[in-house]
Amino acid sequence: QVQLVESGGGLVQPGGSLSLSCAASGGIFSIYDMSWYRQAPGEQRELVATITSGGSTNYRGSEKGRFTISRDNAKKTVYLQMNNLKPDDTAVYYCHAYRIAGETEVSYWGQGTLVTVSS
Repeated sequence: QVQLVESGGGLVQPGGSLSLSCAASGGIFSIYDMSWYRQAPGEQRELVATITSGGSTNYRGSEKGRFTISRDNAKKTVYLQMNNLKPDDTAVYYCHAYRIAGETEVSYWGQGTLVTVSS
């Protein structure tokens, strides 16, 4: 069982930056692909960025160049650096851990952290 706790959300002005963190406990962090998702009010949850267990990264198109996902396996933490934030980035941001164990998909979610981009 893996527990994920996000932090770092808050209120930021358009054009500003925030760094989100997701601390994991209770499992072997390094074997999981880690992702950040977000869910805006009234919208479906959407994938923002992924970093695989091997360190490869993928981003949703509009966030590429503004957001950077990284991980520190020793600290069991995944990060999302967000720059040049826009009002459309306002959402609850969720951390997600995923791996395939044999024929089973193993998936864990954090509780989310709210990011509000507003002047």
